[in-house]
Amino acid sequence: MTLREALAAAAGRLESSGTPRLDAELLMAHALGVERETLLLSHLDAATPPNFAGLVDRRAAGEPIAYIIGRRAFWTVDLEVGPGVLIPRPDSETLIEAAVAHFGEAGPRTILDLGTGPGSLLLAALDQWPEALGIGVDASAAALVFASRNAARLGLADRALFRLGDWGAGLTERFDLILCNPPYIAVGASLPRDVAEWEPAEALHAGAGGLDAYRILAAQLPALLGGIACIEIGASQEGAVRKLFEVRGFTITSRNDLTGHCRCLMLAR
Repeated sequence: MTLREALAAAAGRLESSGTPRLDAELLMAHALGVERETLLLSHLDAATPPNFAGLVDRRAAGEPIAYIIGRRAFWTVDLEVGPGVLIPRPDSETLIEAAVAHFGEAGPRTILDLGTGPGSLLLAALDQWPEALGIGVDASAAALVFASRNAARLGLADRALFRLGDWGAGLTERFDLILCNPPYIAVGASLPRDVAEWEPAEALHAGAGGLDAYRILAAQLPALLGGIACIEIGASQEGAVRKLFEVRGFTITSRNDLTGHCRCLMLAR
């Protein structure tokens, strides 16, 4: 079977994923050890590699593409991801966009990423501003393994420190920029299969209303913030989250994601 034929068959099998052809192409590129663009330009009439079928089986069983191929692009960096770590989403790039709009090329000097996961926001920010230093905090030791490996592979290990912690507890310094994509999905909310069955629940869910993490952050951030904080929120949470931070004395502006939903609250004192 040629790659062209195998891709068509795989896309038919993966129809329920919502992006069947893209999934098939990414898996085939991974099986061949090439980029997707290279596959599409020059490999379609070649023979199908024997490992492709197993990759399609994994995707058909619901495993996320990012876990299967082991990486996900985010902002200007390519991150290693796998089971036990939240997969970075394009929505979260809204936080970096907001920070760039605020700081410009000069950038912040010190950055704190709370709930860093595989280091997504912190490493993207450090890549954006070569003079900055940062700390990434996460409650998951497994996530911090990925974050440390990503920092080393990207050449950012000398500017990024990762630590196990409970959000900002125990930190005493103030930061020019605080980034945070906390869990904000209500317990029991419906999620796609590849999210609900594979990604870590503790990185997704935050109590009955999805606001538990914001309550903690609202109490901790006044002592940590020396500039601005960019906080990700769910598409319908702006009003509820604003109230939690307004009572702590923050000045708040918002930024929409590419779909037009309010995705980032920018906090200042």
